Amino acid sequence: MFTKYKKFIDKYISLNQIEWALFKSKVKMFHHKKGEIIHYAGDVCTKLMFINYGIIRAYIIELNGKDYTWNICFNDTNSKMTNVYVVDYDSFVNQSQSKISFEVLEDCELLSLTYNDLQFLYKHSKKGERFGRLMAEMAYSHTHNATIDRLTKTAQERFEDLINEAPYLLEKVPQYHIATYLGITPQSLSRLKSKKFHL
Repeated sequence: MFTKYKKFIDKYISLNQIEWALFKSKVKMFHHKKGEIIHYAGDVCTKLMFINYGIIRAYIIELNGKDYTWNICFNDTNSKMTNVYVVDYDSFVNQSQSKISFEVLEDCELLSLTYNDLQFLYKHSKKGERFGRLMAEMAYSHTHNATIDRLTKTAQERFEDLINEAPYLLEKVPQYHIATYLGITPQSLSRLKSKKFHL
């Protein structure tokens, strides 16, 4: 249940048995099926969710009704911090209305910490507070770089980045969602795939 999460945390901080027991006592497990919407824009994001397995997409719906994939959340050996957590950080940190929704693309198992429980850990564990700071810094760095990449990299370069990081997502995530995540049309994505894989 906690193997992946403990391994992930160990990359950043070292917890003794008492510290780890305190942390585990606040974590809850949830299972969700493909197709479920587990968080809606407009609600307050009250949970920080770590993915044990499965795929979830974070998406935004524009006024015209179109939805755009903001992030694709998953966990494998190459996952970055921003891939393994499901959370609207702005809503979670400020306890304000979220602008992002979350849809389960593949059956998933999540380990969840509520906002209040995380504040408790910050208050009672210096290492927990340090871990939270590192996660926040990495989340900012990811958003910063992703925004710059969207503005400066070509569609080809953004596509190459995706297949270098997680090529299997092309088979698991619907093409439309991949396209909006990359900031291109589905037709452009098809052309890039054909060129890359000689389809």
